[in-house]
Amino acid sequence: MKKGKKIGLIIIITILALIAVIAIVAVYIQSQMKVVDDLVINDVDLLGISDGVYFGRYETILVKAEVKVEVKDHSIMNIEIIKHSHGKGEEAESIVDSILNEQRINVDVISGATISSKVILKAVENALTN
Repeated sequence: MKKGKKIGLIIIITILALIAVIAIVAVYIQSQMKVVDDLVINDVDLLGISDGVYFGRYETILVKAEVKVEVKDHSIMNIEIIKHSHGKGEEAESIVDSILNEQRINVDVISGATISSKVILKAVENALTN
């Protein structure tokens, strides 16, 4: 086989391998997004929560969140986002205002930051239930 044909074959194989890797990554990311879409956020009965500071976390392959939740007199007094690894989901951090205003976890997600919103909500739920 001539040198030019070998190089051409190597280039074609490399391109095909890259396409395969991209397809596998895309399928994996799509499956992770479905996991978040199916994620159920459960409300927590604050009457059963004692005063204190609670820590929770939740993560997917795309987004991670760690929170500190302060409860006093069966009310959520403060939520601090300790860590939030996200793509473009920084706007989701404002969801803590909704939780504080409504005094419940199952609030509407922030449009355009759905995945980060759900991950933060689940971290808060985990803080109060674990």
